[in-house]
Amino acid sequence: MRITAKGQVTIPVEIREKAGLLPHTEVAFEFDGTSVRIVQAAGRRADTRGARLIERLKGRGDVGLTTDQIMALTRED
Repeated sequence: MRITAKGQVTIPVEIREKAGLLPHTEVAFEFDGTSVRIVQAAGRRADTRGARLIERLKGRGDVGLTTDQIMALTRED
């Protein structure tokens, strides 16, 4: 594996999955003098993929139905 001219490297999918590194995951680099570690950045846990999706969907509902009407549509008669 090589580092590109821009300093980029691809993390193998097996490692990303085991470490839970999803797209848009904030990471930090730690250097102990000889080795570099990639870790999830602290304090960013609330900015999960699910949280971003919910935030993006907020206020987008345009169906003029009440909750009871929507629930009636989802139930079998």
